[in-house]
Amino acid sequence: MAKLANVPAILVVAAFAAIFHSIEAEDFTVGGNTGWTNNPSGGASFYSSWAADLTFNVNDVLVFDFATQRHDVAILTQANFDSCNVNDPIDLIATGPARVTLNRTGEFYFACTFSGHCNSGQKLSINVTDSSSSPSPPVAGSPGSSPPSTPGGESPPPSSATSLAIAFSLLLATICLNLLLHF
Repeated sequence: MAKLANVPAILVVAAFAAIFHSIEAEDFTVGGNTGWTNNPSGGASFYSSWAADLTFNVNDVLVFDFATQRHDVAILTQANFDSCNVNDPIDLIATGPARVTLNRTGEFYFACTFSGHCNSGQKLSINVTDSSSSPSPPVAGSPGSSPPSTPGGESPPPSSATSLAIAFSLLLATICLNLLLHF
């Protein structure tokens, strides 16, 4: 009979694990096994094809896997991205692998600044979403916007989803502990 008494606690723990996993941030290696390179197989549309079936959320991390001094990652405005103008980036990360935390909703634009790399397809644009109903901040490069956080920048404040997940985690941990202590 004691084994059956632990079933509710086990179900609560399993539900907690499933919910917490669904709201935690993910790491995405840009380009998958190909990494961040010029002339990717699949041509100029390679990175947009890679990103097409993925959903990016606030606090997810893009990992640009590249060899230092062979590539870099520039965060660009949409206009500079569209024209492959890499001479005026919002931010530049020259050491690979580069990790970029997506710290707001909206569009993000990335490209390599090495000569010819952007024009040969080493560029990526993504849209970042958030499950909260708060309005989106301005798009990168527009007045009042800020670039995503980078290794040298400050970490973004936790999103409301992250704060909610922490509060929910503490509540479930307390419930589970009480259930286990009473059985």
